[in-house]
Amino acid sequence: MYISINKITTEDVTALQSISRQTFFETFAESNSEENMRHYLEENLSIETLTSELNSENSEFYFATDDDNVIGYLKLNFGAAQTELKEEQSVEIERIYVQSAYHGKKVGQLLYDKAIAVAKERNARYVWLGVWEENPRAINFYKKNGFVEFDKHIFILGDDEQTDIMMRLEL
Repeated sequence: MYISINKITTEDVTALQSISRQTFFETFAESNSEENMRHYLEENLSIETLTSELNSENSEFYFATDDDNVIGYLKLNFGAAQTELKEEQSVEIERIYVQSAYHGKKVGQLLYDKAIAVAKERNARYVWLGVWEENPRAINFYKKNGFVEFDKHIFILGDDEQTDIMMRLEL
């Protein structure tokens, strides 16, 4: 198994939508209603939304691939594209998702390492993210990588208000 991490463009939007929908569903379907999941997948992970995000100069996406198979992805936000904070000296990791078949194979760590490398290239002072309070696997991953909790915010999934723990890492 050889995993590579590569920046993607709008030419990759169909593959991005596919991996986005698959990994979001794998991660959250068990804990959320079918209606709320469908709404999120249709609204937030549509071709139109993803194309707009790919075209933003303040967002970057990276694929993790095993040979030529997309197995995960990373989304970073800078400046005004950040979902909160919006500080020039920070970078938001909005999404790191990996196919469940690749959990435990260091793919998430490779995507995370890429996020930190990009943040350092941009001279960011810190990296931050929001992680669902009911996702202990992700919380532990970020704590293991040195992130600390600093706040909470609400994430809306369909008609469900969920609490995300906001975490940051000083660089």
